[in-house]
Amino acid sequence: MSYPVGQLREEKVFKDPVHRYIHVRDKIIWDLIGTKEFQRLRRIKQLGTTYLTFHGAEHSRFNHSLGVYEIIRRIIDDVFVGREHWDHSERLICLCAALLHDLGHGPFSHSFEKVFHLDHEDFTQAIILGDTEVHAVLKRMGDDFPQKVAEVIAKTYQNKLVVSLISSQIDADRMDYLLRDAYYTGVSYGNFDMERILRVMRPREDQVVIKRSGMHAVEDYIMSRYQMYWQVYFHPVTRSAEVILTKILHRAKTLHEEGYMFRTHPHHFYSLFTGQVTLHDYLKLDEAVILYYFQQWQDEKDEILRDLCRRFVHRRLFKYVEFSPTNEQMKKLMELTALFKKAGIDPDYYLVVDSSSDLPYDFYRPGEEGERLPIYLLMPNGELRELSRESVLVDAISGKRRTDHKLYFPDDFLQDFSTKRTTKKKILEILEG
Repeated sequence: MSYPVGQLREEKVFKDPVHRYIHVRDKIIWDLIGTKEFQRLRRIKQLGTTYLTFHGAEHSRFNHSLGVYEIIRRIIDDVFVGREHWDHSERLICLCAALLHDLGHGPFSHSFEKVFHLDHEDFTQAIILGDTEVHAVLKRMGDDFPQKVAEVIAKTYQNKLVVSLISSQIDADRMDYLLRDAYYTGVSYGNFDMERILRVMRPREDQVVIKRSGMHAVEDYIMSRYQMYWQVYFHPVTRSAEVILTKILHRAKTLHEEGYMFRTHPHHFYSLFTGQVTLHDYLKLDEAVILYYFQQWQDEKDEILRDLCRRFVHRRLFKYVEFSPTNEQMKKLMELTALFKKAGIDPDYYLVVDSSSDLPYDFYRPGEEGERLPIYLLMPNGELRELSRESVLVDAISGKRRTDHKLYFPDDFLQDFSTKRTTKKKILEILEG
């Protein structure tokens, strides 16, 4: 079955705090938004545990996905239309991929992926290609249409220009999440002149390029991204909540493997624990489900699971100190591990080194693992120049990876001198030293 009419009789709009309005004119987009798989994204936060640091960060993957769609729609309908190198027949593939690019995210996505060895992009493609409402809608455009959309998201689609719009160093995904996350966290770091960037974008055969006159807007965008990562995404309080969340999942999985009898049986987790997650099981997971178990597990017999869940639910997070993985610091960590055991505090769950790392911009270095296509500037004479060769600011941070390490621990346990007083005082001396 194909769409008898491609356009809706009347345009639909979503009021949006970032883009003011999100415009939907195509029936396929409207129908995709209405699928149960896309509506599930309303129940998954865009920023995971960040709401425990920035109380406004309650926005969802649903918000963000609509925002990415709207940016792409503006680029191809307003900026690219009629230009050389842009094939207008790719329009709906591009719009659908933009809308669905985060479809496979799970609850507290990155922690889940780390603990259970999952990849949200694999699930995104599985939803698009599987027995789902999303697949049924896409297939109305043609039998090969779902596959094409999945290939764009997998970055294997033959038209690299289409891929670069959704996944590159300056793409619609990043532009929306920087502006949206800045808005909802209440910070100013993520703000940049997106309107200007969109106006100076130009299509080329393999990727989007930027007119030389828009270089300063791109510099602003890259610095905004740098600041957002270190001031918001890698905030140590957020990372503390992430550490506890990860340890809850590890503890529940370990208890299951040991044959522990839960008071509240983790039915939704069984396929995760065994590493045999079906798409049907995965789509039942959202953050309301996970938080239900955390609420229930506050009354479990297992002391560690009970304590970690209480900490997460009531925001009683771990304290942290700076930590550098030098030989001296690693020796200190080994000493602390032994002292934690002596104090009756399990270091596997209560003494955690967490690392955050980001590369704000990378230039093209052929043959290197994980190489990225650079941002190219379109010069007045038609030549393309890699951004860091023209921008002193971008050159200063190009290829420079910043990594931050912190050591997390439960300060309240250590301040309780009713037991193991001498050992705990020794631990505190080392941590404060």
